[in-house]
Amino acid sequence: MKTLLLTAALVGGLFSFSHADPISVGSASPSLTAPNDEGKTTNLGELVKKGPVLVYFYPKADTPGCTAQACNLRDHFEDLGKAGVTVVGVSTDGVVKQAAFKAKYKLPFTLLADEKGLVAKAFGVPVTLGYASRQSFLLKDGKVIWRDLSATPKTQSEDALKALAASVAAKPETPSK
Repeated sequence: MKTLLLTAALVGGLFSFSHADPISVGSASPSLTAPNDEGKTTNLGELVKKGPVLVYFYPKADTPGCTAQACNLRDHFEDLGKAGVTVVGVSTDGVVKQAAFKAKYKLPFTLLADEKGLVAKAFGVPVTLGYASRQSFLLKDGKVIWRDLSATPKTQSEDALKALAASVAAKPETPSK
């Protein structure tokens, strides 16, 4: 029995799991900094002050699902821009890997290198075996206005734009004077 418990503990130690509840719609948007694909610091709090921000998490750069997700956002980047949305991708890949992914697929948005998992932790995104779960969050006016805890790579931009439109439609109008 001791051997079984010791083996289970050793195997468990080999696999790092990080799990926290994802931040809820209506919660304050996380305000933190992280290195981007250029090795410079990106401040999420400052980005959110400028307008809506789509923060999407993906497991690993240059893999099929992650590439489909990034290319969907790239292909609809103009539509997102017209809606005022800033796009920020996040994975646990390092700066060099993020830069290569961005260059290879001509991605017109920032990728964060969350090697320590601090951005994922702030959003409550699970990291399993070093890979963040595929999740997306739309931030506006300092709040989380939408989240997708199982983001669909091929419809990521459309889903985010629908969520933004719904948030605008749900906002009560100010009476005119």
